[in-house]
Amino acid sequence: MTIVINLLGLTFLPPSKTTSENECEIPSEGYLLVVRRMLGTIPKPLDETQRENIFQTCCLMNKLCSMIIDGGICANVASTRVAEKLGLPVISHTNPYKLQWLSEEGEIMVNKQVLVTFAIRKYKDKILCDVMPMEATHILLGRPWQYDRQVLHDDHTNKMSFNFQGHKVILKPLSPKDQIKMKTKRENKKREESKTGLIISSH
Repeated sequence: MTIVINLLGLTFLPPSKTTSENECEIPSEGYLLVVRRMLGTIPKPLDETQRENIFQTCCLMNKLCSMIIDGGICANVASTRVAEKLGLPVISHTNPYKLQWLSEEGEIMVNKQVLVTFAIRKYKDKILCDVMPMEATHILLGRPWQYDRQVLHDDHTNKMSFNFQGHKVILKPLSPKDQIKMKTKRENKKREESKTGLIISSH
């Protein structure tokens, strides 16, 4: 069994072609704190518990977007892609900093922020996020969001609970099956956009 640990600022190492991968059913790239298990070729039934899953859900930002909540990350992050797609106003970062990626991008400067307005069912909020390239999800809420909202995380159920504007809020994660569906849908959309880009550039 091979353990691959990915820290904020480090990209995942791509699996070899000869290795069958059984992971926590999250996107295969991204700057997140994630531990993946690479097993042999023997198929394993899908684990419906939340024991090995990070918190993933969907939120509404004019369009349906993916969101990950991880208290091990020291920033709230919005992907460059979603900021551009939704035309969100970008402002200068009050305290710019550098990140070193283990990727072709090398060192990048995080010097932009965006105010993200989103809704998860009845919970509606505005969060100031750093803008950086991120393929794993559209929005990543880290330690700052959990601290400001005084969030309690139930490790067994993987639920987030807190009080907001006088109301009790309980956020539930997507099931492993729903995470797979969301991942597949995003990958298919990305392939379609790539094909469209090739068609446009060929003229």
